[in-house]
Amino acid sequence: MAKLGRRMLVSGAAILAGSGPALAEEGKPHPWQVGMQNAASPIMEQISGFHGYLTLIIVVITLFVLGLLLYVILRYNENRHPVPSRTTHNTVLEIAWTVIPVLILVAIAIPSFRLLFAQYDFPKPDLVVGVTGHQWYWSYEYVDQGFSFDSLLVQDADLKPGQLRLLTVDHDVVVPVQKNIEMQVKSTDVIHDFAVPSFGVKLDAVPGRLQTTWFRPERTGVYHGQCSELCGRGHAFMPITVRVVSEEEYAAWLKTAKEQFAASRGTSDVALNRN
Repeated sequence: MAKLGRRMLVSGAAILAGSGPALAEEGKPHPWQVGMQNAASPIMEQISGFHGYLTLIIVVITLFVLGLLLYVILRYNENRHPVPSRTTHNTVLEIAWTVIPVLILVAIAIPSFRLLFAQYDFPKPDLVVGVTGHQWYWSYEYVDQGFSFDSLLVQDADLKPGQLRLLTVDHDVVVPVQKNIEMQVKSTDVIHDFAVPSFGVKLDAVPGRLQTTWFRPERTGVYHGQCSELCGRGHAFMPITVRVVSEEEYAAWLKTAKEQFAASRGTSDVALNRN
């Protein structure tokens, strides 16, 4: 048994060591991932911090309850107490198990409300992007720049080396780094959900309703998301790709995109046929 235990510890250490580089990757899921994706926006940093804080509280409470149960089992079992206690109440205990949970809830509520206010306290946007969910693809409109485009899944046969299956699209959403990006989300058919984990963004796209969220990307890179609301047979085939670039690169892309998408036709029929 001792040898088996040592082998299990060595195997576990090897798995954790092997996953080290993967844990450093941003903007996409990776094998053996057990936590959230790395934060790439101030809101996601708060979400990750609150998640860790809440997990710590849960672990402490669980260990306390486990210890209390073991103490009661060992201290008050039938062998040690053949005559059971006839205690009916204890004022101090009753006050404690009322006040302590209230204090715990207050300790959870304060950072929770701070996070909610941060999520819904919209700063002045530097860029407004309209997002429309369809069965089964996304459309994006650069509201102030006057153009829009559809973003479709790249099929397996068309993937290039290094591109991710089910997460690569033909046209990325491109945004400048360190800018406030406002996303105006809606749907033309059923409820979808626009979710990019690294930015802490997750918002339903509801027919007949315009909903708004925002994020501020802190680092350049490519960040992936997916529809997170079951929306039909093509639900798994409508990924989201956001490419964060420098201001100079964004200005160059914007000039090209205006020419490319100004007179582009919709690709909804193509999207339906491909999925």
